[in-house]
Amino acid sequence: MRRTNLAEIAEALPHSLAAAGHDVRVILPHSLEMKIELLRDLREVGVMEVPDVGGVTQVTVRQGTFGSLTIILIEHPKLFGSRYPYGSDEGPYADNWRRYALFARAVLECLPLISFKPDLLHCFDWTTGLIPLYRELEYVHQQPNHPASKAGVFFGLQNLAMQGTFERDILPKIGIPAEYFRHIDGVALDGRVNFLKAGAEFSTMIGTHSASTASRIQDLDCGYGLESTFSRRKKELLGISNGIDYSAWDPETDDFIHSKYSGQQESDLAGKKRCKAHLQTTYRLDNGPRTPVIAVIGRFDAESGFDIVAEVLTQLLERNFEVVMLGQGQESIIERVRTVEATFAGRCRLIEGFQADAAHQALAGSDMVILPSHFLSSMSLCAIGMRYGTVPLVYAHAGVDDIVIDHTASPKKSTAFTFKAYSGAGLLEAADEARAVYKSAQEWTELTMRCMAEDFSWKRCGAEYIKAYRRVTRRVRAQRDAIA
Repeated sequence: MRRTNLAEIAEALPHSLAAAGHDVRVILPHSLEMKIELLRDLREVGVMEVPDVGGVTQVTVRQGTFGSLTIILIEHPKLFGSRYPYGSDEGPYADNWRRYALFARAVLECLPLISFKPDLLHCFDWTTGLIPLYRELEYVHQQPNHPASKAGVFFGLQNLAMQGTFERDILPKIGIPAEYFRHIDGVALDGRVNFLKAGAEFSTMIGTHSASTASRIQDLDCGYGLESTFSRRKKELLGISNGIDYSAWDPETDDFIHSKYSGQQESDLAGKKRCKAHLQTTYRLDNGPRTPVIAVIGRFDAESGFDIVAEVLTQLLERNFEVVMLGQGQESIIERVRTVEATFAGRCRLIEGFQADAAHQALAGSDMVILPSHFLSSMSLCAIGMRYGTVPLVYAHAGVDDIVIDHTASPKKSTAFTFKAYSGAGLLEAADEARAVYKSAQEWTELTMRCMAEDFSWKRCGAEYIKAYRRVTRRVRAQRDAIA
């Protein structure tokens, strides 16, 4: 379930664009444990020499297909093939600056080799942050007929906390002039080179996962140091809520769950009640149909908001909630949960690690799902929970507020309970409000059906991205006309 939002979007968005008739390529570094056996017709396209530290480095370009998508792999045995994407158990690789500078240049340089003339390059997060900068430095003016010079850049932000920061002395090694080491319109932040900032400064447009997030990250202390960049570029900054894959997550067709169901009318929810009874029986919870069950799914750490869940877990259980927790985390945290589980037998169940069937069953059988993260929006988990009629309890300022309606603000239209104070007390207040509504079976049924009626399909989401891409291409055309 906790496949990263980035990985999920990087697969689902291209598929939705291809389904809408657009010509799409997905370009990836071929890193350790990539399952290339899933690619069909994999072949070598060619070998390129790419500028690198002290000269040039050869990379191999291979092409295959994954479903309806064309996948392009950038291969280098030492820098990528023998290593994971970002780092090992010891931490990030020290030469990540070199690895992703090389990848950025390879992406741009491979376009003629793969016979692709894109209107737009959609880049994600810091690992692609140098692509828009290299495009400007090495193509727009120097190689105006190269496909890279004609393609605008949409720079997608998924995780502002990870920015790819390195010491200033890497600049000559990766071919970036010293004058670009500046805070305004440059790559510098707090005295270091910042790859995420480079992407945000030099892309044609910037996107994040919700309109409210796009607005919020311009405010002081909300943009992880990049507030001034986002504020200066507010006309080029927008938010688009991502979709979910209904072929994988839909209670009407889900083979993992005990009973299939829909939310078209009240009688259709009988299957969800059976899923709840099955969940309680399977995990030895007290089998009370009117006892509210909460799902907590994710990585148990402070980054995911687990710290405030842990703070009030005992109080939730004392309030007659049952809690099913699925995920992994630090051993010290897991041990704390095991202690609570032993203390509240029949009320709390920990399912360690990720198990696909358990994730589906937990969402189908629970009444609520807690989404406590303060900056990772868990947008997909929120949307999936709603599809399964599992009402979100969510932090109000993490971006998901764009896809939910708070019960306090609009009881008759609500689809979630939000808490505005990022604290255990704030979460507990939202849980108490949800519990009060849950006591009215009719009101809860109506709330559940409103959740299930929402449309978070990638078809809808892809259409929003296409609108944004048109804004990019219009801007690029205007810039070319100005240069001419």
